[in-house]
Amino acid sequence: MIQLTQSLNAWGTPAFDSILKQEVVQMGAGGLPLQQGLSTSSIALDDKLEVMIISVAEEAGFLRIKAGIFYSGIIAGCSCADDPTPIDENSEYCAVRIDIDKVTAETTVMLLAE
Repeated sequence: MIQLTQSLNAWGTPAFDSILKQEVVQMGAGGLPLQQGLSTSSIALDDKLEVMIISVAEEAGFLRIKAGIFYSGIIAGCSCADDPTPIDENSEYCAVRIDIDKVTAETTVMLLAE
């Protein structure tokens, strides 16, 4: 289970946004639905993640955050020695909802349809 403890501890302080962004970036492809959010690529990369906080609200024991994730993806070829397809990175974007339990800091991340 993912826990965004530092973000929860920073809630209500000026540092909240930057700490949340840092923790979300650290989640990488293992904790974020990047693969499911692809629109032009076939493989999500998580080496250049950028996070944009769209909204934050308190709801029934949770912090509910809507965030935009900017990242890259590639279209994977056959990887044959004579494959002429260059491996170019494509820009990708997806929106996610992040719910942080205000007691335990347990966090769920869900892809949002846009």
